[in-house]
Amino acid sequence: MLLFSDSEEKTEKIGEEFAKDLHRNSVVAFYGDLGAGKTAFIRGICRHFGINSVHSPTFGLVNEYQGEIPIYHFDAYRIDADGWYDSGFDEYLDAGGICLIEWSENVELPPCNEVHISGSGDMVREIEIIKEERR
Repeated sequence: MLLFSDSEEKTEKIGEEFAKDLHRNSVVAFYGDLGAGKTAFIRGICRHFGINSVHSPTFGLVNEYQGEIPIYHFDAYRIDADGWYDSGFDEYLDAGGICLIEWSENVELPPCNEVHISGSGDMVREIEIIKEERR
């Protein structure tokens, strides 16, 4: 599915709509350059589950948000595949929450939903969503 967004608010709304298809133990890999809108999309997902305070976990690797379903928001920008597994990431996969992983290109993930966002600054964002079958 290919969508377009001309604002941060619209990117959030697209994320909120996408969230309707997520369930416990869903994993979503996010791809896109710095400033593309990955965190805005994630804010929309979290809002759908009753979470209103969301920020990128750049220095902490993971932020845990408690809502209707727990959300585990990862930032893999500063980690490689070995460090990713050493961090215990795999324990979150079946913890009953939803895993949202920014900078997914830096780590190895199981088959999962993918969100590719291109564009930055004032550019219109192109958002490609690839849905994975339910695990």
